[in-house]
Amino acid sequence: MTTPRPTTDLTADEARRIALRAQGFLGTPDRRSGVRGILRHLGAVQLDTISVLARSHELIPYARLGAVGRTTVENAYWKDTHAFEYWSHAACILPVEEWPHFAFRRRAYHNRPHWNHQLPDGTYDQVIKQLRAEGPLTATELGGAKKTSDWWDWSGSKVAVERALMYGEVVCVERRGWKRVYDLAERAIPADLLHDELDDTECLRRLVRLAGQSLGVGTRADIADYHRLKGEQVDAVIADSGLVPVTVAGWGKPAWADPAALETPPRGRHRTTLLSPFDSLIWERARTERIFGFTHRLEAYVPKQKRIHGYFAMPVLAGGRLVGRVDPAREGRTLVAKQIGLDGPKAVPAVAQALVEAASWVDCTDVRVERVDAPELREPLTAELARTLG
Repeated sequence: MTTPRPTTDLTADEARRIALRAQGFLGTPDRRSGVRGILRHLGAVQLDTISVLARSHELIPYARLGAVGRTTVENAYWKDTHAFEYWSHAACILPVEEWPHFAFRRRAYHNRPHWNHQLPDGTYDQVIKQLRAEGPLTATELGGAKKTSDWWDWSGSKVAVERALMYGEVVCVERRGWKRVYDLAERAIPADLLHDELDDTECLRRLVRLAGQSLGVGTRADIADYHRLKGEQVDAVIADSGLVPVTVAGWGKPAWADPAALETPPRGRHRTTLLSPFDSLIWERARTERIFGFTHRLEAYVPKQKRIHGYFAMPVLAGGRLVGRVDPAREGRTLVAKQIGLDGPKAVPAVAQALVEAASWVDCTDVRVERVDAPELREPLTAELARTLG
């Protein structure tokens, strides 16, 4: 692929600020649009089973809006068919109006040559029939999610309904006690959106444009990673996506930007907050290192003795920089900072502010610090926490 001549040269700092604004961390977000506005702005909110302070899809709007109620978050996603769950960057909540643009992925799943689970004859049709008569239902209500206690040993009905979800005949319309709740797409998706008429090129063009808007500026790999597209899929449509080629100092790779992001310099208030490891600002590790000079990885699945920063280390964003990380837990109404890493003494006030705000959001009245990677910063941090807690 021949990359068009870049139209704009950006400094690394300009690119960082553009990315922060695009992700909702620079400037005041439109609070009137609330959680639904955040979802549409980001294009995808990742789901994950881990819950420490809260689940990741709750942490995403919190990080941008502050102490929005957790029931409010759930209702904003799931009530009145504003969203659906599907495979994007991972399992994600997606704005319902993007249903037609995932037709390419539904077709790809239909054309897969095999599945890892065998499906007994008639099971698929029986699940569809039961959903039509009784839905919405969980896998348990459809006849059981598992054959044994092993997490991978799915029952026939679970295999069938997940296959129907991939195909787009069934939709996950909410999570109930973390279980998927399934319904027929013909009931759950508005009639004007319920079609797979768009060809692969049109779907990909839309998702590449959306990724560019959500990132503000990104490389080919950044844009592909946002909705987990292949590099060659991005190559095929990026010239017609509406994104414009740019050069970013120090990136060393071609990049593209949302033209609207280039129209005005990013200005406004920076958010100070804890970030979920599954936040789209830091999804892609190489991008996070390139933009923020910050190396981050989730260590929940790393053996305990090999963890460096902790089970669910949450980066701390302040002043448009990543200034530290906190591995949190809860004991009653105390937020426990099991391990804290700080990028020097200047990070102390920001980390204390982020911890106190997060504690208040999850109804904790105290913060306890267990370990600080730089021992000399422990006393200043505890003093700042005491002052901030009042």
